[in-house]
Amino acid sequence: MKNKISLVLGSGGARGYAHIGIIETLIKNNFQINSISGSSIGAVVGGFYAAGKLDEFKDWVLNLDILNVLELFDFSFKGNGLIKGEKLSDILNDMLGDILIEELPIPFTAVATDIEKRKEIWIQSGKLVDAIRASIAIPGLFTPFKLKDKVLIDGGVLNPIPIAPVMSDISDYIFAVDLSGKNQNKYKIEIPKIEKEKQNRITEYFSQFTEKFGNLLEKIPSKIQEELSLMEVLISTLDIMQESISKYKIAGYTPDLIISIPKDSCKTLEFHKAYQMIEIGKVITEENLKEFKRNFDV
Repeated sequence: MKNKISLVLGSGGARGYAHIGIIETLIKNNFQINSISGSSIGAVVGGFYAAGKLDEFKDWVLNLDILNVLELFDFSFKGNGLIKGEKLSDILNDMLGDILIEELPIPFTAVATDIEKRKEIWIQSGKLVDAIRASIAIPGLFTPFKLKDKVLIDGGVLNPIPIAPVMSDISDYIFAVDLSGKNQNKYKIEIPKIEKEKQNRITEYFSQFTEKFGNLLEKIPSKIQEELSLMEVLISTLDIMQESISKYKIAGYTPDLIISIPKDSCKTLEFHKAYQMIEIGKVITEENLKEFKRNFDV
């Protein structure tokens, strides 16, 4: 008999690739996911899983490299976000189409932040793509997403680990994933040859680019240069803020298991490191489940 769980997937940028490995490991260990809530990258991975398309998403991210990530950067000059997000939305639309949240086989909640009313929003109906796009609108990086009469930004701003939406769901346990865990410098993943070759090609490309065209930053308009610098500060600030908020959320709604991914396992914007983070997610989940099974006699 499978143990039924409600799964809460936290925000944390590229570290959220660990969610994929976590889900795969939970399923391998005979856990049945009955409901999911997620903020930001947690809403992305959770949404794809709920739609039965996690394998497709995994294949896509495993084939991303730095150049692919850069191609997603459709710069905006409106001043309310460095990236418009239209290219990313197009990709999500191609993969998810017109899937509605209310038609998913399991309950799903994407958490976003209403920037005008200054409160968190639970998106539990409508197009799955819209819910995901709203939840990942990192302030200063992506332009806010307009959904009906609301202007929405990243859910992690107010609720990095959205446990409350699953509290009333029928399940045996609640598992939550925290992507702002303590630095450990512990998990070293052996990277396959094909991944190493991809990284070498990226290094060689940039070396040739720099030699031929000079410093890349000199080719970027000064306004974007300023925003890139501000973005680094903003991302660091958001990480610190989310780490603090997460502690209060967990204290208020204590899950049965917290799977904690160390902050130093991957930087927030290192979206080309999918392989490493998926594997780290698997390793950490196996470690946590051993302790969980002893404590709960599962």
